[in-house]
Amino acid sequence: MTPQCPALTIVLNHPAADSYARLIGERFPQVRPIVAPDSARLERYIGEADALLAFRFPVEVFDQAKKLRWFQCTGAGVDSIFPLRDRVGHITVTNARGIHGDIIADYVMAGATMLHWDFRKILREQAERKWNARYVAPLAERTLGVIGLGSIGTTIARRAKSAGMTVVGSKRDISVPVNCVDQLFASDALQDLLPLCDFVVLAVPGTVETVGLIGAAEIGRMRRGAFLINIARGNVIVEAELIKALSDGAIAGAMLDVFEREPLPQDSPLWDMPNVVATPHMAGSAANYTEKVFSILAENIERFLRGEVLENIVDLRRGY
Repeated sequence: MTPQCPALTIVLNHPAADSYARLIGERFPQVRPIVAPDSARLERYIGEADALLAFRFPVEVFDQAKKLRWFQCTGAGVDSIFPLRDRVGHITVTNARGIHGDIIADYVMAGATMLHWDFRKILREQAERKWNARYVAPLAERTLGVIGLGSIGTTIARRAKSAGMTVVGSKRDISVPVNCVDQLFASDALQDLLPLCDFVVLAVPGTVETVGLIGAAEIGRMRRGAFLINIARGNVIVEAELIKALSDGAIAGAMLDVFEREPLPQDSPLWDMPNVVATPHMAGSAANYTEKVFSILAENIERFLRGEVLENIVDLRRGY
């Protein structure tokens, strides 16, 4: 296979495009990687792409992508392609499912501990040189609920169980028990799950069905002393209703890694709320993230070249 006639041309629309291009070049000399991290280069080269690697699908150049047959998402959620769901039947969509569980479970357990001990208050007291000791119940006496028991949610459940917590969770198919989950609820039974929890972790995929999943009514079912942790998508929560609930003391606090608008607007009340920890969409960002994604990409390049079914194919009808 000559460079003039590559077996596969893959456009890399990603901040780490140079790294992906180097890794592809070292392992697949017959593949042509095109570095296109910005919109100008993407628009220039998308017409040549057999495959596209990106965190979000660039819907604005879809009509120019005449040759595109495969989209490899570098994240787990592919909701960016949903506006084109009825037009992309000829494109195989794959994601990075399976690489986020451990790092996100680290984030959730650190967040649960931080919220439970009120470390924001402790750090403020430290800055003010105040010595205010207090008693705190063990996490092992608390219940953590996971809404969405996919690969990430199941890893979170396992980590919480290893900390001695009672774990409850919800998923679409409850016919098969989930290891480390003490009580399983159907996805439409949140009204029964929420009152049981001291921590509610949102780990659902971003789909049409999960937009606005948690609003005032659902928050009203939570315990006043409970905390909400969101590592799913920002639009899973009705943000204005959450802000009101946090201001009114309807729940004790929240740890949020995702938001309705990102970056979080400078005028958002969430920046300054004393019962909120806000992080910049980083819960799944492992230090070796590029290498982890490349392991999936490389396997799929090999399968693509052999004409085999790819790994981590997303069912766009379900959204994951």
